[in-house]
Amino acid sequence: MRRRMLLAAPCLLASPRPGFAQAWPSRPVRIVVPFGLGGSADIAARFLAEPLSAALGQPVVVENRPGAGAVIGTDVVAKSAPDGHTLLLMSNTHTANETLLPNRPYVLMRDLAPVAAINIAYHILAVHGSLGVRTVPELIARARAAPGRLDYASSGPGTPYHIASEVFAAMAGIRLNHIPFRGSNEARTALIAGQVPIMFDAIPTMREQIVNGRVTGLGTTGLARSPLLPDLPAVAETVPGFEASIWLGLMGPAGMPVPIAARLHEEVGKVLASPAGRDVMAKGGAEPMPMTTAEFDAFLRRDIERQRDWIRMAKIEMG
Repeated sequence: MRRRMLLAAPCLLASPRPGFAQAWPSRPVRIVVPFGLGGSADIAARFLAEPLSAALGQPVVVENRPGAGAVIGTDVVAKSAPDGHTLLLMSNTHTANETLLPNRPYVLMRDLAPVAAINIAYHILAVHGSLGVRTVPELIARARAAPGRLDYASSGPGTPYHIASEVFAAMAGIRLNHIPFRGSNEARTALIAGQVPIMFDAIPTMREQIVNGRVTGLGTTGLARSPLLPDLPAVAETVPGFEASIWLGLMGPAGMPVPIAARLHEEVGKVLASPAGRDVMAKGGAEPMPMTTAEFDAFLRRDIERQRDWIRMAKIEMG
């Protein structure tokens, strides 16, 4: 995922009106997060807000607008004026929704414009101790012995944790039962309490629960082992080729003037490349995704196709 950082955004968006960009921002800039509090997207938006406020000379405020599988908040941004004052903190939930939610009121690559890729992080497969398994092969064997009877928690239909679970099940040749929650915090709480025995979750958050003995970590979802949990195997060591991640990016309404998109891209790049930015991401188990705006545009289009292939392979349906 590593690419060279080029901070000049190409002219992918509509041409600005003369003098428009020079007056921007003329009021507070809001970053709409279409997910609940405490998740990776919310944390990233709040981390970006302070240094962007200082750089832009206007407050940058974070507004959580969760609901309908991220559609509610995303539609708010898609229908906002393309003047650079309303932005979207998005993830691979959005590229999955292009297949999972055919009746959504917007089309991602038509109604929103790429601004900057932010970072990528991998998950961990964790289970409650009451399940009595300690390895990925043991979990697969239990699931094969009881098809569709083992429950797993996710942060909601269509989220990266949901997709990861279903793709894992399909590639492992097992059936699991999905128990969706309204966010990763609720799903994690259910796992820790033993209400639902299985969950894919963020490595840094779940690592604390593993160290404290509240849950058992089985494997991480990068193709290589995670530096945060080097003694834990990758799931791919048991299920060859399995990989799952959550990545984040920033978009704006389609038609945002090129100079504004370029300035935002530049300032986000500075934050991510700073020692503080790299330290925060490393502690969160994430890696920066340096891309030009054109590269991010191409990445989004490829990921829409990749998610479609995974969803079809795993026979995932909403509802």
